[in-house]
Amino acid sequence: MVHEGDADVDFGGLAVWVSCGDALAEGLEVEQVIRDLMLEAVERRFGDHRAPSVIEMLSDNGSPYIAKDTQIFARQLDLKPCFTPVQSPQSNGISEAYVKTLKRDYVQVTPLPDAHTVLGLIGAWIEDYNDNHPHSGLKMRSPREFIAAQTATA
Repeated sequence: MVHEGDADVDFGGLAVWVSCGDALAEGLEVEQVIRDLMLEAVERRFGDHRAPSVIEMLSDNGSPYIAKDTQIFARQLDLKPCFTPVQSPQSNGISEAYVKTLKRDYVQVTPLPDAHTVLGLIGAWIEDYNDNHPHSGLKMRSPREFIAAQTATA
């Protein structure tokens, strides 16, 4: 079973890779799982094995993300590895809250026999999270509802 999820989020043309924290993989190399997820995200988002231009990939400082092979692979996909500040409680808190919600509301209630299954489901989980999942910090609106409301008042 794999518990992992990274999201490709687009804000006004700027795609940001949001790390979802600790990857727990049984019988799989975690770094390879991360690279598989990176490739899957780029292919789904851009319809190609490379981003159309260099895109910043934001993650925490976990060993699978800072690994040399992962950084090289990221650059081959036209992703620029960027990392949250070390000992940054606010950045880590946001990421950890996202991980906790993803695990609680999606991973724990879904049979996940292998990485292929996870890769097939992550996109739908993230879409649901962004489109439908209410957030107390956004006055019980989903992220997309919140952004739409902000845009409408601007």
